[in-house]
Amino acid sequence: MEKLGSKVILYSGIIGILAVVVVFAQCVGLSGVVCPLSTAFGLLSVGGMALVWRDIRWRVKGENRTVGSLLSQYFAVKLVGWLGKRQRAKLEADTQDVRRAQEETLLRRLQKNKNTLYGKQYEFGSIKDCEAFRQRHPVTGYEHYRELVQRVAKGEEGVLIADRPLVLAMTSGTSGQSSMLLSTRDTNTEFFLQGVCVCLDAMRRAFPATESLQRTLKLFYTPTLRHSEAGIPIGPNSSTPASSRHMLHLYTTPEPAFRVPSERDALYLHLLFALKDRSTGTIESNFASTIFYAFRALQERWDELLADIELGRVSPDLQLEPEVRSALERLVVADPGRAAELRAHGEGGFEGIARRVWPQLNLVLAVDSGSNQIYGEMLRQHYCKGVPFYSPFYAATEGLIGVNLWPEQESRQYLLCPRSMFCEFIPEASLDEENPPTLLMDQVQEEQNYELVVTNASGLFRYRIGDIIKIVGFHNKCPVVEFQYRRGQMLNVRGEKVSESLFLGALKRAVSLWPGAKLVDYCCAESGILGESSGGAQPHYQVFLELKGVRNLSEEQRYKLDHCLQEDSAVYKSFRFKGSIGPMRVQLVSEGAFQELKGHMMAYSNTSPNTFKMHRVIRRKEYADFLFGKTTS
Repeated sequence: MEKLGSKVILYSGIIGILAVVVVFAQCVGLSGVVCPLSTAFGLLSVGGMALVWRDIRWRVKGENRTVGSLLSQYFAVKLVGWLGKRQRAKLEADTQDVRRAQEETLLRRLQKNKNTLYGKQYEFGSIKDCEAFRQRHPVTGYEHYRELVQRVAKGEEGVLIADRPLVLAMTSGTSGQSSMLLSTRDTNTEFFLQGVCVCLDAMRRAFPATESLQRTLKLFYTPTLRHSEAGIPIGPNSSTPASSRHMLHLYTTPEPAFRVPSERDALYLHLLFALKDRSTGTIESNFASTIFYAFRALQERWDELLADIELGRVSPDLQLEPEVRSALERLVVADPGRAAELRAHGEGGFEGIARRVWPQLNLVLAVDSGSNQIYGEMLRQHYCKGVPFYSPFYAATEGLIGVNLWPEQESRQYLLCPRSMFCEFIPEASLDEENPPTLLMDQVQEEQNYELVVTNASGLFRYRIGDIIKIVGFHNKCPVVEFQYRRGQMLNVRGEKVSESLFLGALKRAVSLWPGAKLVDYCCAESGILGESSGGAQPHYQVFLELKGVRNLSEEQRYKLDHCLQEDSAVYKSFRFKGSIGPMRVQLVSEGAFQELKGHMMAYSNTSPNTFKMHRVIRRKEYADFLFGKTTS
């Protein structure tokens, strides 16, 4: 009778899991999910369960896992695996005829929103092809939408989009002030199906070990949401893992920790529970910067973390709500053996610590291109030495743009998703034109740079997102791109237009010429924003560097950065030669200065730790003054 009772509980748990998946499928309109779910229900025979359990057992690497959590993860992996194969096949078909896929995507957007005030203004209902759309609708920027978005925020319906937005999503503001955009169910569904599912399929093919039933250290910080006058949430376009309770079994962090508002305290809890699980399989976050600063915190708070593991407590220094602390302390069991094991690993230093602490670690999953490139490089060279990295998406607040189908490739290249957004491309030579010409996906040329213009599912039409990308090839007939720079993140004191990628290349070469130096972080300011602190009449660049391995640089060493940029940019060199741009000024700042700057910047914006990207060109004097206050030489 006891065995029968446990089997009934087990079956009811599976049915609950599958029921959740059915609800999700209905929410996002996945009628095709019924077939694999029927198969899953069919496995609930005794023989079927035996086969499932046999399949689970060879995948299990985790310790102290309940049968329910293993089955939940197993069926989630199976479902998303099936969806991934299905979506990958659709993507491959679309890449054979991108003009058709793009036009169908555009017309579906216009048809859905034809009865809105905006749709009537531009006569969306009468547009039959992409050429008519481009002739009728101008290329736009955010000011074109600001007032309309405010009307939506106040509760007015049918203004820009037919649906009520789920979130008023705030951009990260790396190129200026944060913008408020609309986020809809369609945006989320596209990201999950065309992005998450496809990338998990690519990950499974490249790293088969990720199919094992191991938990993930997911570094996520619950954002603080405001609400508009109409009650619509305002904040980053990301959901809390704790809001999907049936997915919590995938993570090393328990649900109460996701309720902690302090980034510092939440990070400590992420690390504490991950360290307790030696079989952790993946480290995941939106950006490599978050993972880098997590490992820096791991090193700084190592002794405190080990003491908590040894004693079975949650540090009394954490500022936690009483009910949260109580819930977490019930989950922490004293484990002196694990603490001793970790202490021994720490005695060997922190280079390669990730693989020593988690010997079965399969992957680091985070975007490490663009402004996150230096953090990815530091992780691979130091804390995460020997662990594969996968940068899965090219995305923005505006939605999914591209997917990385080549996880093992060192260069971060992304296949544009023909069904996610309708894309146009402004040639780099035409960026400053008032009404620039645009090309379509099937018209761009390899090795050329373009600014992306998108029409998305959330009320943006022919919208300049400010990203400059390079066409590096084609997959079938669909462009493959590399991110180059943000249009608003250029250094430009005399019209020289030095991009982020150009400056970073020169900086990395200069650092390689400074014996023992390793680049940790950096940003620049144009002298025009500095006021009296600029220290010279000629326009010039003020560069702030956080370096490891050196405490000071000679004037000759500092000048090498200016020289390297002159070698890489003929225009900058000509202005330097004529004296119309003065020599670059380089300041070294203290360890952790950029981490403190991050908090300072977030106080001036509506972004969250999950979406924050360091500004490589700072435009506010108070940011520069903050770094001047952290200068060591």
